[in-house]
Amino acid sequence: MRRPLVVLMASLALAGPAMAGTAPSAATAKAQAALKKSLPFADRQDFDFASRGYLGTRTDPVIRRADGAVAWDLSAFDFLKAEAPDTVNPSLWRQAQLLSKSGLFQVSDHIWQVRGFDLANITFIKGDTGWIVIDPLTTAEAAKAALDLVTEKLGARPIVAVIYTHSHTDHFGGVKGIVSQAEVDAGKVAIIAPEGFLEEAVSENVIAGAAMSRRAGYQFGYNLTPGETGQISSGIGQGLSKGTITLIPPTKSISRTGETLIVDGVKIEFQITPGSEAPAEMNFYFPDWRILCMAENANATMHNVLTPRGALVRDAKAWAGYLSESIRLYGDRSDIMFTSHAWPRFGGTVVRDYLTDHRDAYKYLHDQTVRLMNQGYVGEEIANRIALPDVLAREWFNRGYYGTMSFNSRAVYQRYMGWYDANPVHLDVLPPADQASRYVAAMGGADKVLGLAAVAHDKGDYRWAATLLNNVVLADPANAAAREALASAYDQMGYQAESAIWRNMYLTGAAELRGGVAPTLAAGSSDIIANLPSPMIFDLLAVRLDPAKVGDAELRIVFAFPDRDERYLVQVRHGVLTAEPASADVKANATLTLPRALLLQSLFTGAPLAPKIKSGEAKIAGNPLALQRLVGWFDKPAGPFPIVTRPD
Repeated sequence: MRRPLVVLMASLALAGPAMAGTAPSAATAKAQAALKKSLPFADRQDFDFASRGYLGTRTDPVIRRADGAVAWDLSAFDFLKAEAPDTVNPSLWRQAQLLSKSGLFQVSDHIWQVRGFDLANITFIKGDTGWIVIDPLTTAEAAKAALDLVTEKLGARPIVAVIYTHSHTDHFGGVKGIVSQAEVDAGKVAIIAPEGFLEEAVSENVIAGAAMSRRAGYQFGYNLTPGETGQISSGIGQGLSKGTITLIPPTKSISRTGETLIVDGVKIEFQITPGSEAPAEMNFYFPDWRILCMAENANATMHNVLTPRGALVRDAKAWAGYLSESIRLYGDRSDIMFTSHAWPRFGGTVVRDYLTDHRDAYKYLHDQTVRLMNQGYVGEEIANRIALPDVLAREWFNRGYYGTMSFNSRAVYQRYMGWYDANPVHLDVLPPADQASRYVAAMGGADKVLGLAAVAHDKGDYRWAATLLNNVVLADPANAAAREALASAYDQMGYQAESAIWRNMYLTGAAELRGGVAPTLAAGSSDIIANLPSPMIFDLLAVRLDPAKVGDAELRIVFAFPDRDERYLVQVRHGVLTAEPASADVKANATLTLPRALLLQSLFTGAPLAPKIKSGEAKIAGNPLALQRLVGWFDKPAGPFPIVTRPD
């Protein structure tokens, strides 16, 4: 997974429990029962694998932050021990039960995992002198709790290396909970990552961070209370721990497939997979033990080719190709496979069949989307036509608990064709609220549309009911009856959803229709911010520039960072901000000289620079009002903007 989005999401403050939804309808109960009959629930292999090697868990289920607040509660999902209620898709309930198994598990004679302490797993490899740790979770608090459990059960050993499988925050953010920067600087701990890791880890959500963070709140159900009518899972893990995001840059980068390292006596062979599930990612193999780590390129669910919170579209064809390469390199050489999420798989035949069938799912997704696209179908049509063949769809690991065939097929379409479907009517569309008002008027007014929606709701046709009601709500956000009716439709769609994140998005939408936009706090990690490349700082400033405030004005300011021996000329002209490296004699209206950290602090916390200039920590030469003019042209970062209605 977010995934750098976790940088923003893991510090969100819960606004309290979401408003209660409606009871499951007869149509929902019928749909749940029909699905349960269609899938092989008698197959218990996953439960065996998810429980194998269990050594125990924490005595205190609550992991706390330094301020006493809860970072993670292992008991929050105890309700999953019961049978699935009609408010939850039975297939999703099964997946959530498996993912909720938490504690320390022995994978092999040399490998242990702590699972269920966060969205991802943390893995401990026993080397000659200490632990090699793979993917230290999202937050320092969760990672420390995992290490404490390992020490309690297996004894104290030093950490000699940390491996980041890829550039998403739930796989590195907890690193300072288990090792310190000083230990790394002293050469006591190696940090190993795929080439390009640092840039990708700090950059993915910077430019569009505000929008992605807001949407991620829907995807992960961040304001939903765990429970039978609330948050059940995130599909690849139960949820994100709420603690401190950290980062220690790599000391060793892996750049090619086949590269081999001996780490504390352990031989590791790497497979580089850039552009698969993450822009910088790698699998690796332990040849002496016949054990394969597939990072997040293979999961207990279909993954997202495009995440609902927003990101660049991933390449399903390349993803399938990397899985084919894994099969070719390691398929006949692996007796055990573990991953960064969910549970391991045991047995050579099991591992190879899993990799092959999982590969086939992504290849089918890609190939059949493109086939239908070339027959003239557009994204929405393909999403309603495409489905895995039964032989693949009946495999639990190909079910859509996180990504779905519907959503992913539209992502494949977007990757090749973009958002435009070639119909000229979509070249110059009306804004959503304006379009909705005209539709409602054309259909005879809000009461008429509400009546049509009620008929659809009674028939269990919730997609059509929601489509109708969405127009009424967009046309008149104050229409309380329409808001409640739309929320009720979203309740039923959420209850029926097999995808955990679709459920989260439906139920969050319903909660905000009833209670308004929930206040959330999006806070970046100081470690992530400190590692931003300097040009990216000015990219972020550029997308905050309001051309209406600038007008015809022009301005040139040099930003000098003596602590990094960097100088950048920032120029505003034609309502556009550009930045480029600056020579010592470049002409500008002003030159601001300061430690780079001060500029980052001002940019991300809103702290004014004037007091720093007055104290001498920063210096400005030239026109002292130039900086004030520049700052006055920027928009403030947006707060939690509306989604189920529209911004004013």
